[in-house]
Amino acid sequence: MNRTTTVTSGSLKVPGATLYYEVRGQGPLVVLVGAPMNATFFAPLADLLAADHTVLTTDPRGLNRSPLDDPDQDSTPEMRADDLSRLLTHLDAGPAAVFGSSGGAVSALALAVAHPGQVHTVIAHEPPLNRLLDDREERDAAVEDIIATYVSGDVAGAWAKFMVNANIVMPESEESGAPVAAPDEPDPQQVADERFWFLHEMRATTRWEPDIAALRAGPTRVVVGVGVESAGQLCDRTSAALAAALGTAPTAFPGGHIAFSDDPDGFAPRLRAVLHGG
Repeated sequence: MNRTTTVTSGSLKVPGATLYYEVRGQGPLVVLVGAPMNATFFAPLADLLAADHTVLTTDPRGLNRSPLDDPDQDSTPEMRADDLSRLLTHLDAGPAAVFGSSGGAVSALALAVAHPGQVHTVIAHEPPLNRLLDDREERDAAVEDIIATYVSGDVAGAWAKFMVNANIVMPESEESGAPVAAPDEPDPQQVADERFWFLHEMRATTRWEPDIAALRAGPTRVVVGVGVESAGQLCDRTSAALAAALGTAPTAFPGGHIAFSDDPDGFAPRLRAVLHGG
């Protein structure tokens, strides 16, 4: 399938950062946002939605093409929500529908709390909101251990602990008996983004507590999305807890935590249906 579409890119200076963004398509405005995932991961899905929507994607502050004035400044959901608000104002666009995944879902919820007039729908896909869980202290301690492991220089160990905490089981390549290829030289930008996620984004994102009363009383339609393949994972639990607090039920999406990137062709029809109230 040919997904070629015209992409207009730009940058916007905001307090403490310069944001890179892309706009494609024409029609009702949809914002696709992640954290730590940047605009590149959303591009195939954005191309599909651009057939009947104006689609805004962006690199969150501190990641990829959105540098910080101070590289060691933390990124909070409130900051990222303010960034999205400034982008919408800069583009003279909105109110928007916002699809946020993982940390991007937390950003989208923060936007609905702080700037409800700019967003009519938030689809919060698997937000990692530890504050809503009964075992929040244990989950917070796990995050601190993950960060400490990364700081110690054990990057592989930090990722292994991250997967255990998220209850995501990765295939064991060793069991096949096939030789394991030597890893490619890591991309410097990928290493920098990974560092930023562990040191400056993970803690504030997972510890953010949504203002449930504001979300329930506000004008924004909030849909809590969860992948059908995410059952039992940490973000399945946090999504269920958020939906329960809002007095709704989770909305099923195909695939798992990053299905929007792994299978955009399979994900787009469901997202389009939910955007239209289905």
